[in-house]
Amino acid sequence: MDSAETFTIKRITREGKKATEDMVTREIPLTVILNNRELVTLLCSPIELKYLAIGFLASEGLLKSKDEISRVIVDDQRGVVRVETETDRDSELIFKRFITSGCGRGTTFYSAADIQDQVRVESKTVVSAPEVFTLVKEFQRCSRLYRATGVVPSAALCAA
Repeated sequence: MDSAETFTIKRITREGKKATEDMVTREIPLTVILNNRELVTLLCSPIELKYLAIGFLASEGLLKSKDEISRVIVDDQRGVVRVETETDRDSELIFKRFITSGCGRGTTFYSAADIQDQVRVESKTVVSAPEVFTLVKEFQRCSRLYRATGVVPSAALCAA
């Protein structure tokens, strides 16, 4: 499993401390470059970097369709994904950001692009609190890395 390593740790319980082996997730800094412009550095698991970069660009509204992508170059050694497109949408509004996985304590720098073209989400979908907890447990059950380590940032696509 490339995204986790086994370490000897000291587990402390009410009974005392004990040396044991445990799986710990790995993170790397990944810099996403869009049309030769350094856009963001994300801390992430070192897997599926191409999909992470493209998904990030799509979620930020910088890619409208996969057809816009002319080339994707992944440099695993340097932790860089270069995405080249036929369009250079709102390039003057993009500022570099650094996003960490620091449990809500990470630093982010937002740009004017974050407030451009915002659309209010209208939905009649209702999810109860018990359903949310059930879905989280199911999501965690489906993640091999989560089962091995007990902690890992994850994402999923779903429909109603």
